[in-house]
Amino acid sequence: MNHKNIAILDVHLVDPSQNINGIKTILIEDGLVKAIEGHVAPSLLEDAYEIIDGKGKTLLPGLVDFQTRTGEPGNEYEETLASAGKAAVAGGITSMVVQPDTKPVLDDIALIDFISRNASATAPNHVYVMGALTKGLKGTEMSELRLMNEAGAVAFTNCKIPISNSQVMRRALSYASDFNGLIIHHPEDKSLTMGGVMNEGEMATRLGLPGIPKMAEIIMLERDMRLAELTDGNYHAASISCRQSVDIIRKAKAKGLKVSCGASINNLALNENDIGAYRTFFKLSPPLRQEEDRLAIIEGVQDGTIDVIHSDHCPRDVDLKRHPFADASDGAVGLETMLAAMLRLYHDNQLDLNIITKALSLNPAKILGIKAGSLMKGMPADMILLDLEKPWILDARELTSLSKNTAFESARFIGQVLKTYVDGIEVFHRSL
Repeated sequence: MNHKNIAILDVHLVDPSQNINGIKTILIEDGLVKAIEGHVAPSLLEDAYEIIDGKGKTLLPGLVDFQTRTGEPGNEYEETLASAGKAAVAGGITSMVVQPDTKPVLDDIALIDFISRNASATAPNHVYVMGALTKGLKGTEMSELRLMNEAGAVAFTNCKIPISNSQVMRRALSYASDFNGLIIHHPEDKSLTMGGVMNEGEMATRLGLPGIPKMAEIIMLERDMRLAELTDGNYHAASISCRQSVDIIRKAKAKGLKVSCGASINNLALNENDIGAYRTFFKLSPPLRQEEDRLAIIEGVQDGTIDVIHSDHCPRDVDLKRHPFADASDGAVGLETMLAAMLRLYHDNQLDLNIITKALSLNPAKILGIKAGSLMKGMPADMILLDLEKPWILDARELTSLSKNTAFESARFIGQVLKTYVDGIEVFHRSL
């Protein structure tokens, strides 16, 4: 593949890995970052580089999405690896990690290898695979974690199916620690959430809907912290959604446990009031919580307790959402709106660009141990060029994703991706 040498001049570059947040010129050669300089006269570069004027624009390392679901294999009508990849780069995501809850479940090395090969052939971005933590995601028999790790799985998860058996979780944490494997768990006590469809509280009572108590998340997360301490395991809470969970993670980190956590962009940007008149596109897992919990999630990102914000991209056929709220499927697409929703917090002066870039790029790359999230010299030139002040309104019909079940239909945003580069190659360009 032929790589152009690129020079982006006088762009606002934000890269927390180098403590850079200012006007810079970046040089790209052979798909890698060659250098980051101050102002350079175009005449000194024009013979060797394609010149891009970055004035008034912002450049970030490409985003790393920790939690992307596709329908491939098994439900390709909802999303393929190719369509998810195209949606991802439109949203500035240059690396995405796909989940193992496919048909069949990704619980052996042949399937891990199949997805990796197929993704590299069809998707425009980097695709990494998580292996199923238990066979068939049934929560009873641990999968061959080491073999899947050797086949390329970057972590192991049971997706949205929590492991209620503490002995199974203990064994997984202990076994994976032998090769520094990462266990990712969705903390939820299903015995407490059975039949629930939204956050338990006054709003659920008003709507006449059965509630999902926060305690279901809190109890399971507390258990997992104890097991992480017992095993010295490498643990990541996939999606926390309430103030008490933030406090639990904060205390565990203070004790020196090998724990990290993430939160969905939905729980950062929305609350239970957005459900309104039984709007099923807002039926999510974990559910949208109260405003005080949303603010606690923002606070957790601000102080570093919450390491990662992810899209929780969950494509659903529209027919699965055209049901009464209690019967509709959980989930919303998010690859194309994750960054835009985060930028709302930037424009509201709640989070700065440095913290946003850490949560969307640097931290997930570090936790997964992948070569991304930074524009240091010699790193792959995975990067996104933004117009931070561009206002736009989301039209779900224009989403690249095959499924259109967005929680941000007709939402007003400020800030949009103009170009996305993967290995120095332009893979997305927005016509202005």
